[in-house]
Amino acid sequence: MNVPTDIELDALASATGQRLLAMRHMLVTAESCTGGWIAKCMTDVPGSSGWFDCGLAAYSYEAKQALLGVRPQTLEAFGAVSRETVVEMVSGALVHSGATIAVAVTGIAGPGGGSDDKPVGTVWIGWKRRGGYAHAEVFHFEGNRDAVRRQTVAAALRGLDLPLS
Repeated sequence: MNVPTDIELDALASATGQRLLAMRHMLVTAESCTGGWIAKCMTDVPGSSGWFDCGLAAYSYEAKQALLGVRPQTLEAFGAVSRETVVEMVSGALVHSGATIAVAVTGIAGPGGGSDDKPVGTVWIGWKRRGGYAHAEVFHFEGNRDAVRRQTVAAALRGLDLPLS
């Protein structure tokens, strides 16, 4: 298990910000299990106003619906931790912001809340560029709550390379 340190997350956020700036993209984050940590990492970087639009932390079903436009039917049929939900989250983040690129995360950081189908450490991450199609990937991270969240932040930032290219 490779849990990124604060220094590694800072470096990753800085490099991501520079790529966003170079390509004239503005980022929006839609976060559940990370509670705004991706937005925090991005805005810790000096000059982040040049590439960061806003961050939405939507933990509850109600917040996912109101802030991101996730349909109640999606949450009922698939749950909050699903491909379907993260795709609606990442799409809704773009609709409700002035950003050109989005990342969304939803998962089970623990220590409780897991099931046989979705154990602790299960995280869905979605990325989307305005006008493009969403890409979503499931991860199965190990470790305690902090470790799962750190790995999620790193994977979310690394995955921004995909819609940037």
